[in-house]
Amino acid sequence: MCAADAVLAMGLLASLGVVPASPAPTTSVPTAPLLAAGLVGGFALAQRTGVRPLGGAAMLGANAVAARQWYAVGGAPLAAGLTAAYWTAMGVSHPLAKKVGTWPSVLGVTAASAGAAWLLADRRAR
Repeated sequence: MCAADAVLAMGLLASLGVVPASPAPTTSVPTAPLLAAGLVGGFALAQRTGVRPLGGAAMLGANAVAARQWYAVGGAPLAAGLTAAYWTAMGVSHPLAKKVGTWPSVLGVTAASAGAAWLLADRRAR
């Protein structure tokens, strides 16, 4: 999914009432720890159960909650960009794991993704 697709998807979700049509102030948990829980928890769940889609579902749940907050802070471009970064981090972790190991890879991409969320959204939401 490219950023343009994500923007279109956010527009569709807004028209269906899943996300607000316009950004609004929000009081909620910071998204950086939420993303960290989604990536680390999703990986741990998939590894422990052997069911990769279960790990993906955990990641998707974390992303869905975070995307609503990003949309409220910065609209569709921010939500689309951070969503793309989150899923790209998951994709990058696979080849990176062949070089540094699975857990170091997961923790590294988690730090990058959570750092981006804090820098671009959570810090602005204060």
